[in-house]
Amino acid sequence: MLISASRRTDIPAHYSEWFWNRLQEGYALVRNPVNPHQVSRVCLASDQVDGIVFWTKNPIPMLEQLDRLRGYLYCFQFTVTSYGADVEPGVPSKSRQIIPAFQRLSDRIGPERVIWRYDPILYSSTYTMDYHIRYFAELAKRLAPYTKKCTISFLDVYRKIAKRMAEQGIWAPSAVEQRALAKELSAIAHSYGLPVETCAEEIDLQAYGIGHGHCIDGSLWEKWLGRPLRGGKDKNQRLACGCVESVEIGAYDTCPNGCCYCYASTDAAAAAARRAGHDPHSPLLWGKLEPEDRVTERKGNRSLAGQLTF
Repeated sequence: MLISASRRTDIPAHYSEWFWNRLQEGYALVRNPVNPHQVSRVCLASDQVDGIVFWTKNPIPMLEQLDRLRGYLYCFQFTVTSYGADVEPGVPSKSRQIIPAFQRLSDRIGPERVIWRYDPILYSSTYTMDYHIRYFAELAKRLAPYTKKCTISFLDVYRKIAKRMAEQGIWAPSAVEQRALAKELSAIAHSYGLPVETCAEEIDLQAYGIGHGHCIDGSLWEKWLGRPLRGGKDKNQRLACGCVESVEIGAYDTCPNGCCYCYASTDAAAAAARRAGHDPHSPLLWGKLEPEDRVTERKGNRSLAGQLTF
């Protein structure tokens, strides 16, 4: 069983104390976002978890406590973009804090397990093609020695964020714009020996040396584990997503990063309220169990062989 921590919120940045408490107690409770009174009990014991995937824009609160992950395999999907506070208001300075944190994390756990995400790519009067090329080149120069792969994706304007995007003058690059920019980004990345893949994109960019990637890559995890994984493609993700199955432990509308393009936190007031009322000792990321809640054990597909460690 692979644990996703988390596509729905930035656990390393804002809920690391809760996560450490969950590891210590060996489980987390997760509400079904469609049926909130349906709650899953997810086992987090090291002998039941194949690995953990952290998704973050800021792992700094976790960096000094990584020894607490001893006995677990894990990696970081680490998003570092070129956007300012107008787009990512809750993310600290890239140059002064986030890039050094990326480098420290890589030095600690190895570049193969720190995947650089430059996504989502969006356009505006400020964030033009030339802007992306210029700042991607600067980021690649500083991050390439500390990672083995760069993942890119382009903005998807979901209905629930469409109004916000229009109000801020942000749009998704067209297919023509995607190809033109991808060609340039690929050339920059490859000049540093860094392969580029897309995340959940249907567009074919093979002509520019960019393949379709898998953020939770089954073949990579099997290499790290030294054995086959159980389970197949994650059916809960988009059709173009090639990720293998994982168990999500995050919650929507809980991330205070405030990124304007985020589909997982579309209500800033709700996210702020939930973060303010967060109890790091609760088995739920936010809120408490109610009398009408029904808790069931989440069954995971754990690999057959014994756990390996780094």
